[in-house]
Amino acid sequence: MSVSVKELKTYTSFARRFAGKFVRERIEERRTPVLPAPHRPEPSTWSDERLTVAWLGHATVLINFYGTWLLTDPALRSRVGVRVGGLTLGPRRMVQPALSVKELPPLDAVLVSHAHMDHTDLGTLKRLPRGTRAVVQEGNGDLVRRFARVEELKWGEATEVDGARVEAIEVNHWGARRLTDKHRGYGGFLVEKRGRALVFGGDTAYTDAFARLRRRATRVTLAVLPIGAYDPYVYVHANPEQSWRMAREMGAEYILPMHHSTFRLSREPADEPRRRILAAAGQEKWRVALTEIGQTWVLPEGE
Repeated sequence: MSVSVKELKTYTSFARRFAGKFVRERIEERRTPVLPAPHRPEPSTWSDERLTVAWLGHATVLINFYGTWLLTDPALRSRVGVRVGGLTLGPRRMVQPALSVKELPPLDAVLVSHAHMDHTDLGTLKRLPRGTRAVVQEGNGDLVRRFARVEELKWGEATEVDGARVEAIEVNHWGARRLTDKHRGYGGFLVEKRGRALVFGGDTAYTDAFARLRRRATRVTLAVLPIGAYDPYVYVHANPEQSWRMAREMGAEYILPMHHSTFRLSREPADEPRRRILAAAGQEKWRVALTEIGQTWVLPEGE
């Protein structure tokens, strides 16, 4: 990889500011054991006639959308970050993934929201079958080129995956994998099938873009939205109250909160996002689909 003088200055400045904090966090991690996932999904028992989802940790969600099997932002290794000399230098998991790569069912597609290393983990992607289809935001196809079929989508563009319509949608975030690759797109996905819609928000700060989905013909049944890493990064990561608000503004019946309790990426206590989303829901806690890694949620019959 060639680096210009300007890029070198950018990386040097970044290292001066954050290297000390990075080293201290890695040392602190070694004092804390990695906990097992509190729940274990059993996808072999899921019906293709239902909408079923399981949160595997961070932004990785396994979805069976009436027979269309999807996996979002796969990150199932012990660490995420830069690969140097056979080692991954980055945050370590606080909780093990609910399923390993080998335990995943056959997938119709992986959906990748943006290039950040906690959402596009190349080590996990390399372990998925090459025949898996990858649907990514524009400018990110090079990260998943090992797969047999790769589709890049701009906001508003859509493709069909095994009978499900998958559309790239606007979020409020940023997409660079390194400090200087500003060409990469970012976004969420709207998935529709059998008159139902599911939103995967990827990573986002608060935005009114989701509210426009309320005008769509298909009502959003489930909104999978991030609720962690907001202190002090609320300008790029929504806090729990903001995610609850976005779910209500898009008219979602249920919310699946993710992007918390997996990697320490910010200052808030690990259990704070979960407590705050439940407090925000108040008497409507029934709308919060699940809150613990490994839990499985099935859309209730008759809805």
